[in-house]
Amino acid sequence: MAKSGKELDTQSVVAFTVLKRAVELDSESRYQQAFVCYQEGIDLLMQVLRGTKDDTKKCNLRKQITGYMDRAEILKKYLDQEKEDGKYHEQIKIEENATGFSYESLFQKYLNETVTEVWIQDPYIRQIHQLYNFLRFCEMLIKKPCKVKTIHLLTSLDEGSRKQQQSSGLQEIKESLQNHGVLLELEYSSSIHDREIRFNNGWMIKIGRGLDYFKKPQVGYSLRSEYLTLFFVSF
Repeated sequence: MAKSGKELDTQSVVAFTVLKRAVELDSESRYQQAFVCYQEGIDLLMQVLRGTKDDTKKCNLRKQITGYMDRAEILKKYLDQEKEDGKYHEQIKIEENATGFSYESLFQKYLNETVTEVWIQDPYIRQIHQLYNFLRFCEMLIKKPCKVKTIHLLTSLDEGSRKQQQSSGLQEIKESLQNHGVLLELEYSSSIHDREIRFNNGWMIKIGRGLDYFKKPQVGYSLRSEYLTLFFVSF
C-alpha cells in the first residue's frame, strides 16, 4: 500500500533526524556509530524516495542519498581496514531517546553465511517486553545471509508471579522457530549476571543492558517478516 503524503513527510523528518545524528557522530570521530546511523537513515530516505512522485523532490532526494552513501562507504572501508589490521574494538553507547539502533543495524555486520549457531546469555528474558525483544532478535538471526540452525539461550528462571508467562512465552518462541527449521535450546541459571552474545564465526559481543534497550512491540509471539525501524532507547 502506498504511503500518503503526510506519512512520507513524517518518515522524511525521521530519516533526516537519524542522518543528522550520523553527521554529529562522524564529526566526533565515533565512526562505527556514525556508520550505523548512516545506514539506518539512508534506508529510511530510500523508502521516502520510492514513495515520492514529484520529480523535483525525487531528484533532490537522490542527490542527498548519494552524498550520504559516499560518506558511509568511506567509513566502511576505514572500519574494514581497522578490522583487518587487528585494531578493531568497538564500544557503542546508546544515549537516551536515540534512534537508529535496531538489532539489525547493530549486529548485522557481525553476521554472515558462516553463522549457524548462536549463544545468548541474558539473565532477564522474563517480562513480556523482554520476550518480545528476544523474539525480534531471533527474527534477525534467521534472515539471510545467516544460516542459523541452533540458538542457545541461557537466562534466569522467574520464580515469581510471571513464571508461567516466561515459560509459555519461550515455548511459543521455540515452536515458532521450529517452524523455520531452527532449534532453540533453553537453559536456566540463578547465578548469571553478565550479558553476552557469541556467534560461531568468532565474534563475541558484551552488551551492558542485554537485549532490553527499546520499548516493547505490540504483537504476539510469532515470527514476522516486517521489522520495526525505530527503537526508542531508555536507560
